Amino acid sequence: MIKYNLTCKCGSTFEGWFINSSEFDTLRKKKLVKCIYCDSSFIKKSVMAPNLPRKSNSLLKKTKLQKNIKKQLLDFRKYIEKNCRNVGENFSKEARSIHYDKKTSKGIYGKATPEETSELIEEGIEVATIPWIDKSEN
Repeated sequence: MIKYNLTCKCGSTFEGWFINSSEFDTLRKKKLVKCIYCDSSFIKKSVMAPNLPRKSNSLLKKTKLQKNIKKQLLDFRKYIEKNCRNVGENFSKEARSIHYDKKTSKGIYGKATPEETSELIEEGIEVATIPWIDKSEN
């Protein structure tokens, strides 16, 4: 479908929808396109700007925000890997050891199940769960 601004010899303008531009030409030659105000068949057309959906600014902002968050999480991962000791699956055991034995530690990171994490928090041991962004995702 194509939408035209139509102008009559009387000076009136109105819109018309047609399957394509040749349909308008055919209908005009047959004098079937008429002014809605004066019923004249002396009509000229001009193309109207199409009403196409654009990429939303909010979508672009969201994408930029997502990329920014991913970058920050990746930077955070790099900082943790550089400044803390990876204890892997022994995270809960090591966290308890540091907490109860009052050991000083450089800081640790590793893996814990949600249940283990809840137990540590209940015991008053400060832990944080963060999304571990894969380095190849960036």
